[in-house]
Amino acid sequence: MHNDSPEKTAAPGSLEEALLEIRHGIDAVDNEILTLLSKRAALSLEVGRRKDGRDSAIFKPFREQEVLARLAAANPGPLPAAHLLSIYREILSSSRRLQRPERVAYLGPEGTFSNFAAMAALGHSPDFLSQTTIGDVFAAVAGKQADLGVVPLENSLQGTIGQSLDNFQRYNVFIQAEITCRVSHALLSTATSLEAIDTVYSHPQPLAQCAAWLKAHLPKAKVIPTDSTAAAAARLANEPTAASIGHLRLAPMHNLNVLASPIEDMPDNWTRFFIIGPEDTKQQTRDKTSILFTVPNKPGALYHVLSHLAGEGINLTKLESRPIRGEKWQYVFFADLQCDLTREEYKKLLATLTENTHSLRILGCYPAGPQVDLADGAAEKMEE
Repeated sequence: MHNDSPEKTAAPGSLEEALLEIRHGIDAVDNEILTLLSKRAALSLEVGRRKDGRDSAIFKPFREQEVLARLAAANPGPLPAAHLLSIYREILSSSRRLQRPERVAYLGPEGTFSNFAAMAALGHSPDFLSQTTIGDVFAAVAGKQADLGVVPLENSLQGTIGQSLDNFQRYNVFIQAEITCRVSHALLSTATSLEAIDTVYSHPQPLAQCAAWLKAHLPKAKVIPTDSTAAAAARLANEPTAASIGHLRLAPMHNLNVLASPIEDMPDNWTRFFIIGPEDTKQQTRDKTSILFTVPNKPGALYHVLSHLAGEGINLTKLESRPIRGEKWQYVFFADLQCDLTREEYKKLLATLTENTHSLRILGCYPAGPQVDLADGAAEKMEE
């Protein structure tokens, strides 16, 4: 007995017939895409076989940036560039997974901005390992429990995250890539109105970034800091008069209502993240270098280091000092340079910098990363 039903037909010349024809065309294109994706996957597997353990690094940020930049430049439309890049980031993520499972540590729990940044940078194919602290992310990478780690470095409103810089002193890991994400906050709750809210939970940074909004709309609410935005959202199940501040995606994850969004005091709120690994990347076309260095305790010591960089026309985009643990009033400097300091043309400069510092460590040379709008999960552009 056959249960096959005849294909739905439409009256000739009708709107239904026109749409049916278009849908048949879409189905045909989907089949072509599937065939090509399978061919691409087979080539990725062949890359893995040819490496045969000779190259331990699966994540190749320079190659991935090259692919994405080429596709963005060649895109004829009408598919927006942001959507194209998002699609291909998942294709690249799947290709890495085919070659070898990839473990990625991030500052958890699930649902933090670090978690979303990790997925924006590396796609959804890795095995994501939630860590309790930033130090735990570094430890997991240094101890080879994770292949990569994603850590926040700085926020455009709140400044540098000192824990990240401090852990570069503590662990021998390397910066492999960066991603800069626009952050937007929402007020979430099991309640259905602002009038019901008497307590607000969140991580200290979102609380600070939404302070004016809270003062204007919930002036009597008690504000309580938590370890993360995700932890704040998780507390709300049994607190009907409480709310949390976090990403919109936390609402469906915890069955919460969105009482207000966006609520950040300044909309241009960006966080820069590093992707760290246990080894340096050894590829060409590296746009940036991050270094840690200490200088002698004498007048002009820091000036001499900076003057040598300026003399070579190298742009210094970040300079931050951090105390050295166990050494009173001694500091280590973190700097971002717009160059690949390991190139042959800087060999003499590198020797001069080494002579003028107590210690000098290259944390990594890496490509300028993309800018991703985590507020909607789609808007993305390649950094010029």
